[in-house]
Amino acid sequence: MQQLGQKRRSNVLTLIPAFNEEECIEQVVHDLRLYFPLSDFLVIDDGSSDNTSSEVLRSGVELLRLPTNLGVGGALQAGLRFANEMGYEYTLRLDADGQHDPEDAFRLLHSVMNDEADAAIGSRFLATHWLGKDRNYKTTASRLLGIKTFAGLVSLLTRQKITDPTSGLRCYNRAVICYLAEAHPQDYPEVESTVILHRAGFRLTELPATFSPRVAGKSTIDSWKSFYYAFRVLLATIIAVLRAPQAKCEI
Repeated sequence: MQQLGQKRRSNVLTLIPAFNEEECIEQVVHDLRLYFPLSDFLVIDDGSSDNTSSEVLRSGVELLRLPTNLGVGGALQAGLRFANEMGYEYTLRLDADGQHDPEDAFRLLHSVMNDEADAAIGSRFLATHWLGKDRNYKTTASRLLGIKTFAGLVSLLTRQKITDPTSGLRCYNRAVICYLAEAHPQDYPEVESTVILHRAGFRLTELPATFSPRVAGKSTIDSWKSFYYAFRVLLATIIAVLRAPQAKCEI
C-alpha cells in the first residue's frame, strides 16, 4: 500500500475510484466536500493517462495513484485496504463521473450508522416511488436489460429483492470494510460483491437514489464491451456462489 500523508480525522472515509476523469473529478470532489465536511476523502486514480491526478491534488483531498489500470474492483480494494488499515468505521463509495447525488449517499450512511444494515446500496429503480422523485436519466435499452437480468439473478441467489445490483453508490460498515479489504472482486465488482456479502452473512439493504448523466467524459463500457462485461459478470457471480465464503474478520 502506498504511504499516504493523510491522518484519520473522521470515522467516515469517502472512496472515489477514478479512471481518466480529469473533466469531472474536481467538481465531484468539491460538491461532496460541501455535503460531507466531516468525512475524509480518498480518490483512487486507477492508472489514468490524463490529468486526473493533477485535478485531485488541486482539489486538496488525498490521492492514491495506482501505477497501472487495475479496473474498478482492484482500485476499490486498494481503497478499502487503506480504510481498513486506518481504522475507519464507515466508507462511502461514489463514482467519479458526477452521476451520484450526495443527498442519496447521506441516506445510505445514515442507514448503516443506525445499524439498519451492514451494507447499503443506492437503487435508481426505487427512486421513482419515493416522494415523487423521478430525476433518473434514461439508460440504453441494452444496458437496462442487463441490469434487470442481473437484478433477477442476484435476487434469486440472495433470496432478497435487489433491484439495482450494478449500482456503484454504496456504504459499508467496519465489518464489511475489513471483509472486502481481502475479498473484494476485481474488474466490474458490484454484482459479484452483492452476492459475496450475502453469502458471508452480512445484512444488505437498498435505498432510493437518483442517477444523473455524467458531468463530462464517457463511460469505459461501450456497446461492444457491454456484452463482454455481461459474460464476465455472469461467470464471476456463478463462481462466487460455488466458492466457499471467506471467514469474517474479528472486529
